[in-house]
Amino acid sequence: MTDSNKTTTESTQVKKQKTVSKANLSEMSNWTYQSGDNPVKILNDDQPTTLTATDFSTSRIDYSSLDSLNRTGTATAYLTRNNLGKSKTRTEQVWKPTGWHNEPKQINGERVIPQNRGHLIAYTMTFNLNDNGKTDQGHLGSINNPYNLFTQTAFSNQKTMTETEQLVRTALAQNKKVIYQVTPIFHGDDLMARGVWVQALSTDGTLKFNRYLWNVQSKIQFDYATGRSQADNNFEVAGDDGRVQVVNSQYQNRNHHKRYYHHKNNNSTSY
Repeated sequence: MTDSNKTTTESTQVKKQKTVSKANLSEMSNWTYQSGDNPVKILNDDQPTTLTATDFSTSRIDYSSLDSLNRTGTATAYLTRNNLGKSKTRTEQVWKPTGWHNEPKQINGERVIPQNRGHLIAYTMTFNLNDNGKTDQGHLGSINNPYNLFTQTAFSNQKTMTETEQLVRTALAQNKKVIYQVTPIFHGDDLMARGVWVQALSTDGTLKFNRYLWNVQSKIQFDYATGRSQADNNFEVAGDDGRVQVVNSQYQNRNHHKRYYHHKNNNSTSY
């Protein structure tokens, strides 16, 4: 990836964010978001701390088992261009990850969705891999996989996570091999993650990042112990106007995920 491509892809929030020192999972689990803060933390000068640029011949995803509270853990993906895809035949998501309480909230007279089913490894990067993370040519992606889903705010899922994932998709489309690791960060026995730790490293070293994405959304305060939420017009997230997912009166509370996923063109080279 060229520097110019990186500049146009990354958000202004990321570029303005000061880096923080190398942090471990225990420290991250105690971080608390303050209203108005940046939604992204750059860690270790954006240099991965748990990944090594080792070449691999076969794509796979190493999923963690669900813990005693049924929460997802770290997923580490070894990806190539063969794992990119789009699908208009995406099936319904029925798995309810821990902390799932997705009742629309009234924000300034509009009905706003607070939560999405977030994928640790983006659906569009899991093609030709089965739900165990093993090669399965023709498989349409990890859509309703309990090991790959966590409760994510609509803003975190559709904005900061999508921007980060696009860096990986771009590298894969350029035929690079990428190791991509995602860890939801829970405090104690909380059922909803307070944030998500994302790292990536291409085997040629041209793509690398190490970031913490806060699991927050403007105008909504979450109780991370349960995943329940309430409207709060005084709660602000930099770069979020609180309208990331507004719905009409006919809304039925079913699936919520990135609109990016819904179209497939087998002749397209854009992912």
